[in-house]
This record gives sequence, C-alpha cells and structure tokens, in this order.
Amino acid sequence: MKQILIAMEYSGVSRKAFEKVASDNNYDWNVVSCDLLPADDGAENHIQGDALDVIQSKHWDLILIHPPCTALAVSGNAWYGNGMKKNAERLEAIKWTTNLWDLVCDNSDYAIMENPVGVLPFKPTQYIQPYEFGHPESKKTGLWLHNLPKLRPADDVKAIHDALPKKDRMKMHYLSPSKDRWKIRSKTYEGIGRAIARQHGIFVNNEPVYDVK
Repeated sequence: MKQILIAMEYSGVSRKAFEKVASDNNYDWNVVSCDLLPADDGAENHIQGDALDVIQSKHWDLILIHPPCTALAVSGNAWYGNGMKKNAERLEAIKWTTNLWDLVCDNSDYAIMENPVGVLPFKPTQYIQPYEFGHPESKKTGLWLHNLPKLRPADDVKAIHDALPKKDRMKMHYLSPSKDRWKIRSKTYEGIGRAIARQHGIFVNNEPVYDVK
C-alpha cells in the first residue's frame, strides 16, 4: 500500500484528487491529509494536528506540503522586506520552511512543495499557472519537486485567460476583504490538484503517466 500525505491542507482538494485517481485505477493508496484546522469536508482520513509530527510518524511514499506563505511571498515585501517592521518574521519563516523541506525529503521517497513566488533561498523546480490547468486565472506558483518529473500542463486555457478583464484574470488578487479571504486565497486550484494526483501520483505508482485516468 502506498502511503500518501497531504500536509497543511484543510480544504481536501488535493486529498480528494488523489483519492479519485486511486479509485478510478484500483490503486492501493492510503491518502491522509493533516492541518491545524479540521477538514472542510469532515473527512475521517484527516488528522487535525501538527504536520511536523505527522510527517515524522512514519516513512511516506509521497508527501505534498502547502506551507504558510504570508511572510515568504514577494507580495508582502512592503511589510516583510529588508528594513520593514516584520522582516524578522520573514527570516524566521525562511529558516522554518527550509528545515521543513529537508524534513519532508528525509521522510519520503517523493515530495512536492507548493508556494507562491517568494524569497526562499532554494529555487523551485518549476513555476506553474492556473490557466495551464483549466482555470482562466493568473497566480504564478512554484513547485519544489523531490525525485519527481516536472508537472506538465493539462487543459491549457490561456487564450480564454488573455481575453478576460484584468480583475477576472487575477481574481485572487482582487478579492474583497473578508474574514475568509486568506482561506480562499490559500486553497489549491482543483485543476492543479488533479494534475498533481494524476501525474505525480501515477509516477510514484511506477506506471506511465500517459495511462492515467
């Protein structure tokens, strides 16, 4: 049985994408998500707790992590940049996330980290956009990959994206202030979650990616 951990995710988007691939292809996968928050869908295979403890609880075949990005993202330079009042928080976030990635790679055969364009000292394996995966929106996102091939675009809708007004192309950027704004912006796009499950999940299962349903 393949042991797959989706860490720091409460939405269930990536977990459900991996579950569907396992179901469609009759794969013997144990897919677990974890976060400090409860699962939005109330799933039983979600652990509410510290992801560091779950990561170290066993050796995983694949770990996908979505670490906090507030202090790391370049969009926060006005608050977290050099000389700014929250710069110490950024430096701590860099150290914490670097150590997290090392821990993840030590405790899994394959690993993925997803984060927006930021200031981490180690560069992502690739950058992706939602419009490469069926969502006509822009949100440049880095993927750090451990022992995995680059993610290939699936359902590229850039032509639709390019024809939309800026406020529609950058919906996450223009979200109105609300108590759930951070939660909405941090949620994984379903098309991206589906592509990762189909491509990287199948790679971990030692089968040709092009055979994936």
